Amino acid sequence: MTARVFVGRGPQLAELGTALGEAAAGRGSLVFLAGEPGLGKTRLLDELHRRVRDSGAAQVLAGDCLALGDGELPYAPLVGALRPLARAGDPVLATLPDATRAALATLVPSLAGTHGTSLPPNPEDPAAQSRVFEALLELIDALAARTPVVLTLEDLHWADASTRAFLRFLSVNLCRERVLVVGSYRPDELHRRHPLRPLLAELERDARTRRITLGPLSREELAEQLEDLVGAEPSEDLLERMYRRSEGNPLFTEELVAAGTDGRGTLPPTLRDALMVRIERLSDDAQDLLRLVAVARSVDHVTLTACATASGRALSDGLREAIEAQILTVDDDERYRFRHALLREAVGDDLLPGERVELHLGLAKALDRTGGAGVGTGTGVYRATAVAHHYQAAGDQPAALEASVRAAWAAEQVHASGEAAALLERALELWDRVPDAAAVCGTGEVQLLERAAKAHLAEGDNVRVETLLRRALELVGEADPVASSRLLEKLARARWNQNRQTDTLATLDRSLALLPEGASPERAWRTAGKARFQMLMGRYRDAAETARSAVALALQTGSPRAEGSALNSLGVSLAALGDVDGGSDALRRAQQIARENADADDLATAAVNLADVLHLAGRTPEAIIVAEDALAHEAPAGRQETWLRIALAEFLIDAGRPDEGARLLAHVSERHQGTLLLNALLRQAELALVQGDAAAAEEALRRATRGAEGSREPQFIAVLYALLAEHRARAGDLAAAREAVEEGLDRIEFCTDDVHRITRLAATGVRVEADIAQRARDLGDAGNAADAARRAALLAERVATGADGDDAHGRPVEHAHWLTSSAEQGRAAGLAEPGAWVRAASAWDRLGRPYAAALARWREAEALVLTGQRDRAASTVSDVRATAAVLGAHHLLAEVDALAARARLR
Repeated sequence: MTARVFVGRGPQLAELGTALGEAAAGRGSLVFLAGEPGLGKTRLLDELHRRVRDSGAAQVLAGDCLALGDGELPYAPLVGALRPLARAGDPVLATLPDATRAALATLVPSLAGTHGTSLPPNPEDPAAQSRVFEALLELIDALAARTPVVLTLEDLHWADASTRAFLRFLSVNLCRERVLVVGSYRPDELHRRHPLRPLLAELERDARTRRITLGPLSREELAEQLEDLVGAEPSEDLLERMYRRSEGNPLFTEELVAAGTDGRGTLPPTLRDALMVRIERLSDDAQDLLRLVAVARSVDHVTLTACATASGRALSDGLREAIEAQILTVDDDERYRFRHALLREAVGDDLLPGERVELHLGLAKALDRTGGAGVGTGTGVYRATAVAHHYQAAGDQPAALEASVRAAWAAEQVHASGEAAALLERALELWDRVPDAAAVCGTGEVQLLERAAKAHLAEGDNVRVETLLRRALELVGEADPVASSRLLEKLARARWNQNRQTDTLATLDRSLALLPEGASPERAWRTAGKARFQMLMGRYRDAAETARSAVALALQTGSPRAEGSALNSLGVSLAALGDVDGGSDALRRAQQIARENADADDLATAAVNLADVLHLAGRTPEAIIVAEDALAHEAPAGRQETWLRIALAEFLIDAGRPDEGARLLAHVSERHQGTLLLNALLRQAELALVQGDAAAAEEALRRATRGAEGSREPQFIAVLYALLAEHRARAGDLAAAREAVEEGLDRIEFCTDDVHRITRLAATGVRVEADIAQRARDLGDAGNAADAARRAALLAERVATGADGDDAHGRPVEHAHWLTSSAEQGRAAGLAEPGAWVRAASAWDRLGRPYAAALARWREAEALVLTGQRDRAASTVSDVRATAAVLGAHHLLAEVDALAARARLR
């Protein structure tokens, strides 16, 4: 008994249409559809799908979340959305790279590429889930290139951790893709600690995200619905009674009419009672089947047959009766499920405790017999997780323990770390309740704790990681120092992720102290890890010493991966300390080791580091060659390839080839997470500032600031705050620009040897103080002008320290910053010194960095005007304009044009 006409949701449908129009124009967006049970969320989405399909306006992908335990069935709505594509053999699939199809095949096996594998090359890679997300976004982008895409995910209140993580990924990475993502949920299900609540709060802050809330139907809308249901205009008496009882809930109204109510008799007091009236009219066989499906949530025919009390014709008749009554439906995967979740809940709530246990146990055994965990695919993890859930619900704790461990393994194979964590936590809860638990599940408690910690680490829950590893350390105690050392190494990683750098190194030292005296592969690897953390902190002297020890240990013990890791840290550290040739040699040795061991990830890491140290040393043409060669011949697909592209974009932008850099960034900056995304956003912001695109710079810096929260890595922090300061200064907010420089220096200056990054940030500070002093003089504020000049002098001293005096050979980039800061210091003091700016521009010219040189020449032209050298000033302005035009540096063009206009230069 369903209304044939679409009633009362015209404004909401129009808003969805508007969102789709924006998506079709290249502004991908998210819509959250909120409504209490029975208000018509699914009907509204069905109407959207029908109209979109009929008009050919977009391609629809739809899936729904399944309530199973605590929502530990990974990717459920995404699998549901992808299966129709695989069944139909959508031609877009054939255009995807094999690596992309292999990542997608972890969810739907039939999407595998020609490699015939459903797993990326390295399933231990902590970025494996990101690779799946990137593959999903690449697929959506490819589909949207043909026609806009509507992706709907229903019942997000039951969403699993992986689906929630994908939504967060989409919110960050959707930009120009022609896709509209619609997720529905019940607000009444979101209790105070529900995991969807903080995600919604986070996502709805984004301007591209909107919420549509469904309320009850009005009295007039209810009258329209009733007229369609009963085939005649309802009487005022019937309308009044129905409106008072249903309170405008369209599903409640349908169920009241379906129960034969004419509005004059006793009405069921609740929606649940109204639902049960129709269910209780079915035969006993049909009701038994409904109880089974209510417990199973959705079930295939084989499993249903194995568990049902009816068989043969009685089974078929019962199923047909339930389907014809529009209580059960058959989905595209030929699984039985309830037409509406409220129908299932009503039947489930009506079960007696003994009935529920018996049904769960029967389903667990049937599913176990017909597949178990299977291979690492979406299908396998569904069965394995369902088996674990049903054994747990049936109270069979030994079977639930064993099945939870199996299901966790299946979830790990599809990189569903959130679900793996939940299943392993369940196994740990059951551990003490099951006699001889290790024999039951085939593994020890320490191993389970380690696996759970690894899963939580992938989810970013580092506090829980620490708790689990501490418990594992208690269990191991002093009996196995090597195992304790391994656990402490993992604990160090969790503490690093909590930005507890001092604790990280102390924990690694404890890990090393527990190892037996003498050389061993474990000691080599732990020492190499310590060197890496020291290097990332910018403690290059310590890192170089530690890395040399790690190399020696690796050579003694035949541990090539540890040697390569240590050489990477050694190379970066030596170069940062001024020994660029020594650092380059170490990195080339790391490349050779990775090549000999066919380790594509380590090879790409060494290439990125080598190119970076060459660029920081002012040898940008060499850096470009290294990066381009690695991309052409040696970089693996995925994270390392992307990092190389971002690095190459940085080099090209600095070398005066911004258009080439922009093409590389457009390829990568919208598709990644973590430090990879942060790095891309910083380069995107830098490019936007070069090109004078203030809006793009603001957006990139806003996202980068959020991504850098808590970080202590100078390579990100110094660049971020230098760019923030420059952007704020251009906007005229010089106080905020000064604050950015001070905050950035506070975060890195006293805990790092990273001279290059401190020098860059301090040089930006000198420029900001010169702007402040110049503005103060223009306003006749001598006190603030003097204060800014004093601050500029202090910052210039820091730059001079980084440049190591006036030696342009050892640190040519820092030397160029020093010359520029010296000129800026003079500007802050009110001096006009064209010669200082000539020296700065020449230094940048020698480095092949035309934009920095053009900025110095703009200031040279200002100084020439102030000293009355108008002809030279006009010539310099012409040179700057020509360079700025080639670079597309619109902000600089505007500045020199304004100078020419003020000074009336020809």
